Amino acid sequence: MREHRGQAPKLGARVFIDPMSTVIGDVELGDDCSVWPMAVIRGDMHRVRIGARTSVQDGSVLHITHASAFNEGGWPLTIGEDVTIGHKACLHGCTVGNRVLIGIGSIVLDGAVIEDEVVLAAGALVPPGKRLESGYLYVGSPAKQARPLSEKERKFFTYTAGNYVKLKDEYLNDQSSSR
Repeated sequence: MREHRGQAPKLGARVFIDPMSTVIGDVELGDDCSVWPMAVIRGDMHRVRIGARTSVQDGSVLHITHASAFNEGGWPLTIGEDVTIGHKACLHGCTVGNRVLIGIGSIVLDGAVIEDEVVLAAGALVPPGKRLESGYLYVGSPAKQARPLSEKERKFFTYTAGNYVKLKDEYLNDQSSSR
């Protein structure tokens, strides 16, 4: 974790940040979040807010878009609760709702909005400014609505978030017992 421009990351209770990841600047992580190896979260020119029980998996990059003459307000990065961000995903200046699964290798760009309870398939690309409606699976590049989510898929959001809470607790226990 590193400070930038006098702002240091703020962590909720029971947060796990792997020592091989990087969290910089104006970043807030909610309770029970986890940040796994080689993930990078940069709040260096705008803010990053991540809700409780969200996991940022290995190799993911989370960043913002700064304010400029080209984009007056910039784009912060806002992520809700119970979100699972798959390995090597890239989220840039977008908004992600609650209970969302971001598939492995997906890219979500500036000003895009992913509403609550969405599955974004592996390798999908969400272009700047696109909105993904709640309750659907989205696939492809650019991402397109494929089908409504099943009830079983909707229950998976809190299951997978809870599973990562348990896993990060194991890592936190390992850290405290090795001191």
